[in-house]
Amino acid sequence: MKESPVTFILSLLSTVLFFSCCSVSSNNTFQTNEISCENYRAAMREFVIKISQTARKTKPDFIVIPQNGQNVAWDNDDADELIPDSDFISAINGTGREDTFYGMDKNYRIADGTPTPVNLSKEIQELCNVYKEAGITILSIDYTKENQSKISDSYEKNAAKGYISFAATERALNVIPNYEPYNMNTNNIKSLNEAKNFLYLINPNKYSLKDEFIQVLENTDYDCLIIDLFCAERMLTSSNLQRLKTKKSGGSRLVICYMSIGEAEDYRWYWEKSWNANPPAFLCKENPEWKGNYKVKYWYPSWQNVIYGQDGYLTKIVNAGFDGVYLDIIDAFEYFEEQE
Repeated sequence: MKESPVTFILSLLSTVLFFSCCSVSSNNTFQTNEISCENYRAAMREFVIKISQTARKTKPDFIVIPQNGQNVAWDNDDADELIPDSDFISAINGTGREDTFYGMDKNYRIADGTPTPVNLSKEIQELCNVYKEAGITILSIDYTKENQSKISDSYEKNAAKGYISFAATERALNVIPNYEPYNMNTNNIKSLNEAKNFLYLINPNKYSLKDEFIQVLENTDYDCLIIDLFCAERMLTSSNLQRLKTKKSGGSRLVICYMSIGEAEDYRWYWEKSWNANPPAFLCKENPEWKGNYKVKYWYPSWQNVIYGQDGYLTKIVNAGFDGVYLDIIDAFEYFEEQE
């Protein structure tokens, strides 16, 4: 199929923007040219925009939700007014944020079940509200542990701010709560801004069979499911997705696929054994807090090809029939900014 003039122009502009923030040097790393990056935030924005554009060529209403790193949307955190990049905002539908009210200590470290300090929670809310004012849906995740009073408090505080939320009892995100969804309803959910709740379950390690996993999810009433592309090392299919798109109550819902774009994971389908001894140039250090996860130089075309290339991760997600994608490790730009 030939590209339309509009599509061609968008692709051309995307290429120009990419090379305006990244450049190639003659310094070889693992037998390939080293690509420097002058603006890590702009490079991440452009990456997300390209993911959105690629998916929406096939599915125009495809949903894109970056998680954390909300300040990627602007270049200057000290500006008098935080104005998000308009192209980035147009490319996304929601923004996910962890630890809004529970899960972080005063030193920004993981502290599940602990209320996030008021000053840090306020900072998070201020960032999220920039998006909210731009019409973007806020998905807030708190890590409350198995404490009903904290769970209720989390939902109430998030609702008061106009956020939809999920109170996770495990940081591993492998548990379906044993209570009904907050603001449960029988509505047909066709867009993200219609959702009143969501389930964040990206680690299906409690299920040895894919069909068992599907059956359990079918029996829930969440407006939106955020899940992985795989269960029991088997990829979800379009028939699986069709089953998941109906709530137990009968209303329709959204099914969103998790995908990390700021780290490579050594248990993923794309990981090559040769990388262990001879890592590609885009691969960086292992995340000390998450074994098997490695920061990536996300502006490298070779990594971006893994994500949205012709046979890449995004293609599998779209072909399976997911309604959208939930992009993790957006805040990888902070890692590289700190190296400067």
